[in-house]
Amino acid sequence: MSDIPEGLRYTEEHEYVRETDGESEILIGITDYAQGELGDVVYVELPSPGDTFERMEAFGTIEAVKAVSELYCPVAGEVVEVNEALEADPSLVNSDPYGEGWMMRLRVLPSATLDGLLSPEEYAEVVGEG
Repeated sequence: MSDIPEGLRYTEEHEYVRETDGESEILIGITDYAQGELGDVVYVELPSPGDTFERMEAFGTIEAVKAVSELYCPVAGEVVEVNEALEADPSLVNSDPYGEGWMMRLRVLPSATLDGLLSPEEYAEVVGEG
């Protein structure tokens, strides 16, 4: 059974959003379910700080032994920071997807909203665990 923490929001494409103390900034990563489906992560390609993305636009890729998948931005915004630790140790996505395995910090555009993202209960339904 996958870990689906309370207090996060989710996409049907298996990204999560964690609100931060920063003004309108969020952390984005992939869910425990996604990393489990991918298997051992060997490479993560992330954007650069200053890059901007529209809602559900691809922002990078994640490569595992089994497959390569695109990563999608859950909400429109500008990249503030990427998790550089993933360059040296992409397996952090497997071992701690909601902690050390986060992917990027995004400043949400003023016109953007977290509406439309899934609650933990709704995401559990998507992955067949609800």
